[in-house]
Amino acid sequence: MILPQRVSLSIGPVLFNWPAQRWSDFYARLADEAPVDSIYVGEVVCSKRLPYYLDAIAGAVDRLQRAGKTVVLSTLALVTLPRERRDCADMVRTDGCEIEVNDISALAYLTGGQNFRVGPYINVYNESTLRYLADFGATSVCLPPELPLASVAAIAAEARNLHLDCEIWAFGRIPLAISGRCYHARVDGLTKDSCQFGCSRDHDGLGVQTLDGKDILALNGVQTMSHSYCNLIDDVDRVADTGITTLRLSPHTCDMVAIAQTFRDRLDGKIGAEEATACVSEICGDVPFSNGYLFGRSGVEMIRKSP
Repeated sequence: MILPQRVSLSIGPVLFNWPAQRWSDFYARLADEAPVDSIYVGEVVCSKRLPYYLDAIAGAVDRLQRAGKTVVLSTLALVTLPRERRDCADMVRTDGCEIEVNDISALAYLTGGQNFRVGPYINVYNESTLRYLADFGATSVCLPPELPLASVAAIAAEARNLHLDCEIWAFGRIPLAISGRCYHARVDGLTKDSCQFGCSRDHDGLGVQTLDGKDILALNGVQTMSHSYCNLIDDVDRVADTGITTLRLSPHTCDMVAIAQTFRDRLDGKIGAEEATACVSEICGDVPFSNGYLFGRSGVEMIRKSP
C-alpha cells in the first residue's frame, strides 16, 4: 500500500547523555545514510550536559545541511536558570537553522514574525492552542505523544487549514515528565548540583520496576520516560489518514538508520505491516513496544488492529 500523501520522516534530538564521540558519529551517519527529511539537534533534557558536545554542534549542523537535511535546533524543555534563559535567547536568534520551541518561555525571545516549530513538550491539546501558536509564527507542531487518534485528526485538520506541518511521535521511549529533581542523582545518593553525570551510564535510560518487579518507567536524569518504546510502524496508514505530515523517530542506541529505512519502506508501500514490524523488532532486540495512547488506551499497551 502506498499512502495517498507523502509522509516525511524526522529524527528527534538525542535525549540521552551520550559521549561526545558517539553523539558526533551518530549525526555523521544520519547525514550520510538516513532517509529522513528533518533532523533535530540540541539539548532538550538537561543543560548541564550541553558543554560536553557543544563544540561538535556546528560541525554536525554543517554536515547535515550539506547532505540536504533540514536541521532544526531544539530548545530545552524546562528553562529555570538565568544561564538557561540566556542560552535559549541565543539559540532562537541563531541564523541558518529553524528553531523548535520546547518551553513556552522561548517565545519571549522570538523577534516579530520569526518562524519556529513547536516541540512535543508544549501541550498542544486543541485547535485553539494551535491557532494561538500559528498567530505567533509557528510553522510546524509535533503533537504530544499521549494524544489519541481522534484528537490527532482534529488538530491535524486545523493544521492543514493554517498551512502548518503536523508531526507525531512514532518511535522511541515516550517523554512523560520533566522535573527540577534529577532522578539519576537520587539513585546515586547525590544532589542535582553534584550529580556526577550518572545518567551517562544509561545510553537508553535507566529502567524502573514496581515493587513486585514489573517494568514500568525509565529515568533519564530529570526526565521520566516510558519503559516501552512507542512503535507506530503498524499504524502508519491510519496516522496518515488523519493528515499528519511527519513521523518523528526518537534516537536510541539501536541502528536508527535501519529504523528510518524500515519506516520509509513501509510508508512507500515497499513492505507490509507484518514485515515492517518484524524488521523493527529484529533491529531493536529485546525491547517492548507500545501504541496504546493512539487508541485512547493505557500508553503501555500494544494494540494491533486491522486497517
